[in-house]
Formats: sequence, structure tokens, C-alpha cells
Amino acid sequence: MEEPLALHPVKLYVYDLSKGMAQRLSPLMLGKQLDGIWHTSIIVHKDEFFYSSGGITSCPPGGTLLGPPDLVIDLGNTEVTEEIFLEYLSSLGESMFRGESYNLFEHNCNTFSNEVAQFLTGRKIPSYITDLPAEVLATPFGQALRPLLDTIQIQPPGGNIISGHNGQS
Repeated sequence: MEEPLALHPVKLYVYDLSKGMAQRLSPLMLGKQLDGIWHTSIIVHKDEFFYSSGGITSCPPGGTLLGPPDLVIDLGNTEVTEEIFLEYLSSLGESMFRGESYNLFEHNCNTFSNEVAQFLTGRKIPSYITDLPAEVLATPFGQALRPLLDTIQIQPPGGNIISGHNGQS
């Protein structure tokens, strides 16, 4: 008789990079209400995993200088073992999620969290997070700022680069 596979909880940490400024200033600047500028990460196998301009990074949960998350979303459980998960992350870091592939609007931490959440649980992260860049770019102010915003590289301090750092593994 086979032993049942262990279930590992999967959580989404959500941080507001604006620390509340988006909520206060977005109606004035964008003409629409934004609740935050979201950075997300996946918590599984006792670590936090995120993507930035430095590549895929891990740290203890809440271990970046961003501090504790503003919101924790339970994404369910996974049967994926830590070993298989780390192999998966390594392959992502060498392909889709290399550091130099980071783009604030089209290929960011939320793209990574969504991809990993689906791999682990079959569930996507909330659309209000993944749809935010398109919402901002749909405004005249967002379009005007796009050239500047496209140059921004987000890399929360703290953590260990897993792979994909500027073409190095």
C-alpha cells in the first residue's frame, strides 16, 4: 500500500509597495482608485519565493526589507515536494524568469507568483493584482509615465538569488 503524499500549504504574500500612497493619490493622478501597488510572493516549504530584476529569490517568510505582508491569501495545498519545486524554480530561472527578463508592466513578481501558484495548486492569484499594470496603462497619466516606469527595476532587498541573475545561474 502506497503512503499518501504530504500536503504542503501554499500562501500568497501581498505587499503594497506604495505603503498606502496609491490609495490616497491614485484618484487625483490616474482618475481612478487603486488600493495599492502590489508586490507578491509565494510561501511554500517554509520559504518565501519572489521574482525581481535580480531573478528568482528566496528568503524566510517576511524576510525582505518590505517587512510583514499587507495581506496573506491562502492558495490551498500542494503535493509538490520541495525537491521537485526547487528543480522547477531553477528551470524557470534559466528560461522565463531570468533577471534581465523583468519588466514592471508585463513580466514582474505578480506574473511569477501567478505562474508558480498555478503549478503548485492549479489556482491563479487574484485578478485585481495581475490586472493592475493594464489598469494603470489605460490612463493618460500611466501612458505619459510609461517610458519612465519601464526603466524601473524592482528588487526587494534581502533573500538569496536562486537563479536567473543577469544570465548567470
